[in-house]
Parts: sequence; C-alpha cells; structure tokens
Amino acid sequence: MAGKDMAEKALEAYDDVFSDIVNNLIFNGKNVVLESELEQGRERSIYQGEQTLREQERDSSKYWKHNNIRIAFFGLENETQAEDDMPFRVIGYDGAAYRDQISYKINNSGKRQKHMTRYPVITLVLYFGYKQHWDKARSLYDVFNWPDSNSNDNMRSFINDYRINLFEIAFLSDEQVAGFTSDFKFVADFFVQMRKYGEYRGSTEKLCHAREVLQLMGYLTNDDRFSIATDTIDDGKEITNMCEALDIIEARGEKRGIAIGEKRGIVIGEKRGFVKALSELVKDGILSVSDAAKRADMSISSFMTEAGIK
Repeated sequence: MAGKDMAEKALEAYDDVFSDIVNNLIFNGKNVVLESELEQGRERSIYQGEQTLREQERDSSKYWKHNNIRIAFFGLENETQAEDDMPFRVIGYDGAAYRDQISYKINNSGKRQKHMTRYPVITLVLYFGYKQHWDKARSLYDVFNWPDSNSNDNMRSFINDYRINLFEIAFLSDEQVAGFTSDFKFVADFFVQMRKYGEYRGSTEKLCHAREVLQLMGYLTNDDRFSIATDTIDDGKEITNMCEALDIIEARGEKRGIAIGEKRGIVIGEKRGFVKALSELVKDGILSVSDAAKRADMSISSFMTEAGIK
C-alpha cells in the first residue's frame, strides 16, 4: 500500500500533470489552472476517533493561487476498487481543509487574527477500475440505511447530501482522453484500451515522466511486468514512449520464457514446447493471453486449450 501511494503521489506531484487533470476534468480542457499557480497542499490532517486522535491523508492536493491569493484547494483521490465509505472519506478531507480556513495566526503585534482568505475545496475521485463501473455509494444518501418512508422523508429535509466528484478513467470518451496534454494521457489511454480491447497497445508520443507513469500503472493494475521497464530506467536506459516500454517488457519476457523452457527441458522450437513456455509467462503475469496466442500464431481459444488455461 505504501508503494502504491508513493507511485500515485510521484506522478501527480508534478504541476504539469496535476493542472492537466484539473483543467481537463473540471474545465473541459481549457487551460484555466496554470502550472505556475499551483502550490503543494497540506495532505495530512488529524481527527478525533472513538478512542484516540487519528490521522487521515489525501493522495494528492494543491492550492491554486493567483497574485498570492488562494483561489481554490484541489484534492485527488485514486481508487482501484469501488467502496461505500468514499463519501465519508471525502467529507472528512474537505471538512479538514475548510476547518483550516477558520484557524488563527499571530500577527506582527503578537495578536491573534483570523485568516481572511476563504476559498472552495474540490476533491476529485479518480476511479481506475476497468472491468466494471463504480457500483458503490456516490453520495451520503447512498450510504445510509433509510427507515420507513414517512421518517425517511422527514429526515431527508434536514440532512445535507454530500456528493463525490467521481471520474471513471477507463470510461472516459476518446475526446476526453485526447484532452489530456500531460503524461496522464497515457495512464487514461491505458485503462480505456484495457476496458475496450482487453489489451494495451502503446503510443509513440513522448513521455516526460516515464518512470513515474510506468510505476503508477504497475501499482494500479498490480502488474509486475511494468517493473521490468522501471528497472531498465534505473539501470540508466532512457525510455521515451510507451511503445519502447512495451518492447523492453516483451524482450525481457521472451528471454525469461526461453530460460524457463530450457530449465524444464522444453524444446522451444517445437510447437507444444513453445506454447508451454508461453503459458508459463502468462501465469507469471509477463504476457497477456492475447499476446501469447499471437506469438504462438493461434487463436486465443485454441491457445488456452493447448496451454490448459481456464
């Protein structure tokens, strides 16, 4: 979990990525929030639990400032699974950020004075699941177990609903994905392709933050294959686009497949042995079933039957 959080923060910490996400999802692609106007936000806050003080931490946050005046506070929350408690979490984060605005500071005379600036707090929930839509609560009303209808109607008028700003990245339109101008475009494109086609074909567009993009994809998908590419970057090799990254992953996978085959006495030149070696790569998460079938020059169903994959 700690590694995943660090990967999310590493990419979204870049001002070009953060402003791009905000501009595309909130302002429909208009360049409203400039990189130069962003300032790191306070991501940790304390609240009173049932028995002790507890800490809550946002995934990523920044202040939007203009002429040294805070205009808004933006928070990003990255989710790979839908959960009913999300409205509770978001209202906790936002409440803490609003609470900060009524705190006091000590002026030059040593007296307490209120912070005069007031600004809105906006949290975006980025959902990266691609196999199905978010099917859990989207607001406080969705969380509660309401009693009978009469009491229900009476209570609702006294309860402020709190809606989360949910964006299902894998279900964005092609126009929305094209609207991203930072490396987040490659992240969004990956999840959209996985939803549509069940596999990902890279792009030759230039990556600015290659390591952070690949690391984030690895953690969001729990796919160890991306670590092959990040390890290559750590070894000093530059990766300039996603096609290069996929080539490195596949090349390393092929070498590993040959090694597996030799170790188990498999003759790679024989069809059955080759399929067996490829099936091991699928089981180890190095190749997808479709990629393996393509390499074996077989249909997916034939490959799965021959390889004994259910």
